[in-house]
Amino acid sequence: MKLISLLILTLFVGKGCDNKTDQDINTAVIEYVANTRGYYQKITIAQQVVTISEDRAAKEKGKTEKISDADWKTLITLLEEVDLEALKNLKAPTEKRFYDGAAIANLQITYKGITYKAPSFDHGFPPDEITEIVNKINSFSKQDDEY
Repeated sequence: MKLISLLILTLFVGKGCDNKTDQDINTAVIEYVANTRGYYQKITIAQQVVTISEDRAAKEKGKTEKISDADWKTLITLLEEVDLEALKNLKAPTEKRFYDGAAIANLQITYKGITYKAPSFDHGFPPDEITEIVNKINSFSKQDDEY
């Protein structure tokens, strides 16, 4: 009887920890910025809401939209796969941003009060380790641009 009680208690405690992890991930803030001299786009994702701003001076708030449950679940899964500590060491696969061949892109993830930043890379050409999450973030922007 004690063994059964212990197993049930362990099961409930384990479930509680999983729920806490989900809540922690839901508090993460993802910021993706792509810009050149004539182009600016900032995508901010927090608490199942995406905000897209094209105003470099941040005078306007930008478009805000709720993310669908399916897209949110996909984004959370992709975020869990990213090694946040390794973000700072990623290498950009291309260097078009050095001669205005592509917008400069920056990815920043704030999780549990710590901000993790990836080095700059070409918009549309992220490092392999973050390609899926960057593509998912950009999918929330419905505009088709050249960069």
